[in-house]
Amino acid sequence: MTDSSVIASREGRIGRILLNRPKALNALDLPMIAAIAAALAEWRDDPSVHAVVIDSASDRAFCAGGDIRAVRTHAIAGDAAEIEKFFAEEYALNAAIAEYPKPYIALIDGICMGGGIGVSVHGRVRVATEAALFAMPETAIGMFPDIGATFFLPRLPGELGVFLGLTGTRVAGGDSVHAGLATHFVPREALPALRAALPHEGVEAVAEFARTLPAFSLAPHRDAIDHCFSAPTVPEIRRRLTALALPWAEEVLATLAGMSPSALCWSLAAIRRGATLDLRAALAAELRLTRHVTRHPDFAEGVRAMVVDKDRKPRWSPPTVDDVDPAAIAAMLE
Repeated sequence: MTDSSVIASREGRIGRILLNRPKALNALDLPMIAAIAAALAEWRDDPSVHAVVIDSASDRAFCAGGDIRAVRTHAIAGDAAEIEKFFAEEYALNAAIAEYPKPYIALIDGICMGGGIGVSVHGRVRVATEAALFAMPETAIGMFPDIGATFFLPRLPGELGVFLGLTGTRVAGGDSVHAGLATHFVPREALPALRAALPHEGVEAVAEFARTLPAFSLAPHRDAIDHCFSAPTVPEIRRRLTALALPWAEEVLATLAGMSPSALCWSLAAIRRGATLDLRAALAAELRLTRHVTRHPDFAEGVRAMVVDKDRKPRWSPPTVDDVDPAAIAAMLE
């Protein structure tokens, strides 16, 4: 089963899914999502396939996310059906990975953002190298952390999930294991040997190549993160950060200032709600929220500024968090 952007093959005891769209940093489009889903369905009840490995043909990126350019194009055209199809199929794949009855092993080397996290974090084993770079940058494009992120972010230690979901902070290498996004740390130089061992040894090979974690770079800020990002509203998060009067807090405030004010508010609300839901319910709630968010002006504008024109100068509507109507945000999440 071969496609130009996804190559599915059998190797010994494993089924291997190779993401092969390097020019787009393996950004997921509908054909890729369908190809991954088809491979998983084919191998699900095949007794000769003991585990599934998802990997990338590029050393720059595991998967940089979903094809958000295409979603923006559909949004501008008012094509709600195509937007619905994309997110519905992507979220169905996320659920299929989470519920897969065999070990699902992601080898993450390079950029892993948004949809890339969606095809890795829901699996049983997530291997990260020192070059792995995780992030959920959706608030910068007027979106929200989706692909089941509203389920897994509130289940990370303390308030790390809220912090990562609102700020889009990049988590590299061993930090991803400390944060709970990955399960094993394997140096990049050992990755070829691990790839070679998996078809013969299956999931047991991962433990053989895993190494001791380096120190968690966010450890010095954990208390501050838990204090500030446990606040019930975005304005209160900002007030707590300001009150700390620390260089780190000033950097976080500057980061938040660049995000869509509306996206910060609906993302916080969605993550808080996700703490009470199972994955299937969280994905269903995310799908409903996409119908509102993709019609909001900040979505098309955010993708334009950060992905299409790349001028990094979005014009948000409204322009500040204090101008966001809490009632309007609450209505979007009903």
